Amino acid sequence: MSLTNSRLHELPDYPFPRMRALLEDITPAIGPAAQNLSIGEPQHPVPDFIGEILVRDMQQYSDYPPINGTAEWQEAVLGWLGRRYSIPADMMDEGHILPLCGSREGLFSLGLVVIEGAASTRPLALLPNPLYQPYAGAATMAGGQPVYVNSPKENNFQPDFQALPKEVLAAAAMAFICSPANPQGTCADMAYLKQSILLARQYDFVLVGDECYSEIYDKHPPVGMLQACLALVEEGAADSADPFANVVVFNSLSKRSNLAGLRSGFVAGDPKLIAAFQRLRSYGGAPLPKPVYAASAAAWADEGHVTASRALYQQKFDLAEQYLGGRFGFYRPAGGFCLWLNVGDGEEACRQLWHRAGIKVLPGAYLARPDAKGINPGDAYIRVALVHSAPVLAPALEKMADIL
Repeated sequence: MSLTNSRLHELPDYPFPRMRALLEDITPAIGPAAQNLSIGEPQHPVPDFIGEILVRDMQQYSDYPPINGTAEWQEAVLGWLGRRYSIPADMMDEGHILPLCGSREGLFSLGLVVIEGAASTRPLALLPNPLYQPYAGAATMAGGQPVYVNSPKENNFQPDFQALPKEVLAAAAMAFICSPANPQGTCADMAYLKQSILLARQYDFVLVGDECYSEIYDKHPPVGMLQACLALVEEGAADSADPFANVVVFNSLSKRSNLAGLRSGFVAGDPKLIAAFQRLRSYGGAPLPKPVYAASAAAWADEGHVTASRALYQQKFDLAEQYLGGRFGFYRPAGGFCLWLNVGDGEEACRQLWHRAGIKVLPGAYLARPDAKGINPGDAYIRVALVHSAPVLAPALEKMADIL
């Protein structure tokens, strides 16, 4: 008898161990002055009030926290959703939201909620390619079959689900859209989101919106999938009694508020799916401690720190354009904080940057899977995370431009 689930062996190798293996035989020429631009870990200041609240409510760590959030947390999240996406208060309540221990945990475990089928008839999960790797985990570990749908530049780096055969769509249990896209930094527009929602309802699969980068943008706030749901109601293309049918979206404080270590996120949307998700999490989910709920509520209620952080990213977009503009297919990301650069050979560029400048970037191939023709759409690319301060980032970008 095997001591491990055989589906674990179906998972693609995770990107960062692959990157470490790629670089393990290289000693950077510059010694210890290395810069890690491979991981999307925000480096901007944590809001001051977070620490104050965690200390203030420290005694509540002794309490078992509620799986569906405190009333204060629910009010803050619903308030933010209402302000950010113009959702009327009478169209969304606490039955439409659920707290998560970070969005990754939720994105992964959603597969257990919506995928059902025997090994001989594995439901399909439609995944953008490149992708955030937990999408593949959500599909595979729940017994589904991942279908990697290329996200070409010609389609704004978004997957073209409309072009899939009808039999594929009919066998789908779920599909993922990431907007702003990780790693490409493009944002889905309203027409694309409405089209995708209608497709999900036509073929009765769950459409998942990963919107964790929604508050980091260059010029315009990205459209949200919940907004698109309401637009369909206004156009008479959806039932106002069930406006979010077949749709859930994920967000978190990790990128928005520079709180990756707080592990505080949420899922919102179709109340039937939220209720099922809550039932699952009652058995195996990790609810947020009460002090974390309180700190999270304060973060969702405050926009000042978000605006300040966004301005810092926009300054770094300026720097990237200064050093890389006109080269490597550079474009300013509409959202998120990553550059998706076409350098011809992502792995070789990664090795050269580490050897010659002590700069770590992530090969694009490690974020994607080979398509039906055996071609990995990320092979030519590297992902560069603009997370460090401008004084640190500027010389790194200058070195990248010289080396590449």
